[in-house]
Amino acid sequence: MPVSIDLTGKKGVVFGVANQRSIAWVISQRLAEAGAELAFAYQNERLQGPVEKLVSTLGEPTILECDATDEDRVKSVYEEIASKWGSIDFIVHSVAYAERDDLGGDFSAVSLQGFRTALEASAYTLVPVARYGAPLMGESGGSIITMTFDASVKVYPGYNIMGTAKAALENEVRQLAAEFGPSGVRVNAISAGPLPTLAARSIPGFNEMRRAHQDRSPLQRPITHDEVGNMALFLLSDLSSGTTGAVIPVDAGYGIMAL
Repeated sequence: MPVSIDLTGKKGVVFGVANQRSIAWVISQRLAEAGAELAFAYQNERLQGPVEKLVSTLGEPTILECDATDEDRVKSVYEEIASKWGSIDFIVHSVAYAERDDLGGDFSAVSLQGFRTALEASAYTLVPVARYGAPLMGESGGSIITMTFDASVKVYPGYNIMGTAKAALENEVRQLAAEFGPSGVRVNAISAGPLPTLAARSIPGFNEMRRAHQDRSPLQRPITHDEVGNMALFLLSDLSSGTTGAVIPVDAGYGIMAL
């Protein structure tokens, strides 16, 4: 008999929905289908209209502007959510950015500002998102997830500084898991194979990357957005109650292959 994940009565915040191809959006759909109540934190005014239109298909979710690199705003968002809900059960962090000039070319050409931008947006933002969010999780704790990629441990030409950022992000997952574990808060990352998002299209060699995953993975196919959404649903549910500090691959097995 299949196991049904029921998140009725659960509430959570999703950072990073930008459009219908966003990984965060697919995760949000899975959470809503399971009965969860959602709040969405979108980056800036430019995205407000598209995000509001998109998430309105899930009912009447809470929608708040929040540049995750602005710690004061992150704190304010949680204060607004606390005043409405009191507590939350989960957080989805799906935030990443690097300057286009720092993707592709020689890694050694990255500028100091480009390095700071990528690390701040793609890695550091998890810290305040967890710092201010974890205390809103009740006595039973909760779950925080973020998104990473295999370039954290391998060289993917074209990914460049983002690989460094993902390596930092994964270390943060372990550090935060150790810190918040005594409070019952779990912190994990999903390492997804290459997915055709709008952001991914700016990565030089992305199509070759995707073909390599398809050709060399044990399942011999690309992964889908739905598969990542399903893993997120599991990690944000009580079924993963014994898992924290982990990087879970959803990559059709590509990461286990040497050749």
